[in-house]
Amino acid sequence: MCRNIKTLFNFEPPATHDEIRAASLQFVRKLAGFNAPSKANEAAFNAAIEEVFEAGHRLLHNLETHAPPRDRETEAQKAKARSAQRFGVKATA
Repeated sequence: MCRNIKTLFNFEPPATHDEIRAASLQFVRKLAGFNAPSKANEAAFNAAIEEVFEAGHRLLHNLETHAPPRDRETEAQKAKARSAQRFGVKATA
């Protein structure tokens, strides 16, 4: 899994279109193996981003859960603590 793609489901507030599009861009970059396409591949690259965005948007809006929504700030703090423990760096508040 690409480390830059973050979980977007079951957060309050819900994921924005910009967040879904950013994840789509990261996914297409990972699949393609480059950050920016050549002029010859630009149309295919952009079409792929749009298709992944649409599929991701449908997925996030059709998923159901009984779990309470997660808080973005709390999850960010947990991620920082995990990173600090993993890399041996003192976590900051």
